[in-house]
Amino acid sequence: MDMVTARHYEERLQEEYLEGKQPAFDISAGPIPGELHLAAGHEASGAGVCQHLREGDTVTAPHRPHHVAIAKGVDLKRMTAEIFGRETGLGKGKGGHMHLFDPDVHFACSGIIAQGCPPAAGAGLAAKKRNSDSVAVAFLGEGAIEQGGFLESLNFAAVHNLPVVFVIEDNDWAISMPKERVTDVENGSQRAGGFDMPGVRVDHDDAVAVYEAAGDAIGRARDRNGPTLLEVQVHRRMGHFMGDPQTYRPDEDQEAAAARDSIERLTEDLRAAGLDDATLEELRSDAHERVEEAIEWAKEQPEPEPEAAHEDMWVNPPSGVTDTEPEFDLAGGEE
Repeated sequence: MDMVTARHYEERLQEEYLEGKQPAFDISAGPIPGELHLAAGHEASGAGVCQHLREGDTVTAPHRPHHVAIAKGVDLKRMTAEIFGRETGLGKGKGGHMHLFDPDVHFACSGIIAQGCPPAAGAGLAAKKRNSDSVAVAFLGEGAIEQGGFLESLNFAAVHNLPVVFVIEDNDWAISMPKERVTDVENGSQRAGGFDMPGVRVDHDDAVAVYEAAGDAIGRARDRNGPTLLEVQVHRRMGHFMGDPQTYRPDEDQEAAAARDSIERLTEDLRAAGLDDATLEELRSDAHERVEEAIEWAKEQPEPEPEAAHEDMWVNPPSGVTDTEPEFDLAGGEE
């Protein structure tokens, strides 16, 4: 259900995003302004991992977050409103699709590469100090495994034996570079060897295989047996961002990605297990209905007033920007 929901959600976002941006691509036009990074082809990763998680577990995701957010239970209507820049969104329309935050289900994401790893390690440390069996999961792309935030988080989690699972989604492309041009290891799970933690790779984007590997890793974390580095092979069915011409990517690679459909593979597995077509169609129909309802609801929501840009800030605006004088000067002292 989560996989079908995520796929239809991304396909519908693509349609909404491109409205008004063509024929000459204008990134600021249309109902969804700015960049949009979609994760069609990653569904097996989010669903396979998050099926093991509980309400109090923490998840962080990168700039391609929707499939993970859906699998973690983020409010779909409010997430969609955030993507459309509406005031009823998760961040009042100010964060956009790369900076979703839903404290009700302990989910956050960021557009900064590997930024979710330190907060996940922090959540793991908090769980350990509270003596709870909560775990934290940090999702990242294979292009992020050279980042300091990732490597430092692996070290911190290993040294403190934290209940954290780091999930690398390997879609073969670090933006426009094939992974072999940006890293010196065959797969990201090899990085675990430098931190004395288990490293596991799932070589194909199969939801059942991901589920089994994630179950072992999350179970190990809940039992206070430390962190795990898990890499999952996924595929990228679209460009790095909407509007990406993908001139760097051979046609045969795009065709191969389109043929590797984890949803179709799981559908066949479910049929083989005895699930009939009527039930499968009902699940698909329910998922589509949920997505359409969320999009229509979001489009009806009000846009924030311009003055709202000065609210929820860490510092007050400079004198003269608003009618209200700031209580503190820019140096931090009382006026």
